Amino acid sequence: MNGKIYGIGVGPGDPELLTLKAYRILKDINVLCIPKSKAEKESLALSIVTGALKREFEVMELIFPMTHDKEVLERHWDAAAEKMVKKAREGKSLAFITIGDPMFYSTYAYILERVKRNYSDVEIETVPGITAFAACSSFINEPLTEGDEKLAVIPAAYGISSIREALEHYDNVVLMKVNRKYDQVAELLKEMNLLDKAVYISRCGYDDQYYTADIEGLIGREKDYMSVMIVRKAGWKSL
Repeated sequence: MNGKIYGIGVGPGDPELLTLKAYRILKDINVLCIPKSKAEKESLALSIVTGALKREFEVMELIFPMTHDKEVLERHWDAAAEKMVKKAREGKSLAFITIGDPMFYSTYAYILERVKRNYSDVEIETVPGITAFAACSSFINEPLTEGDEKLAVIPAAYGISSIREALEHYDNVVLMKVNRKYDQVAELLKEMNLLDKAVYISRCGYDDQYYTADIEGLIGREKDYMSVMIVRKAGWKSL
């Protein structure tokens, strides 16, 4: 009898933000699937799981290169899905863990697509997790939206033009993984008179988490990969 594949969102970083459902499933699965880039020394998702559960896992590392080359990515997605399905057909249960929510800018979505399309004999279930931007809003004790405000959530790495467009058309904007474009974003905010409407949050959910509204003060400094910026045109109430 085939095993089962789970896609599990483990939240933004704090092991206490792992959901009860995720915890229950992770207690019983056979194989923990860890998505990693070649550059990663350790998996942040794995550190969350091991911080919450004190048990040994059979670990399957799945390498996904940091590239925009679709052909290269598809080869790795295909290989990862095939590798996981092979284990499931041996009767093993597997959990593909991902930071935040598995349906929000996650590699898991490509694995899910392939299992559903090519391996219909293997069951796959998705377990949601708390997103980074939701955790960031709670961390700074400020709402993401109120009343009829419109919110845009976009990956900052794909260009300043899309960020400008979002800032022009939405009341509040969340920029995910803003580290690489930070200085350009800061310049754009200054141009649009929005510097005092932005807050930068780094490593939310981890012991060294912090935030600042001094956007210009961080220009030229190295930023962590786990970086989010929130722009609220109406301004902040207590920052």
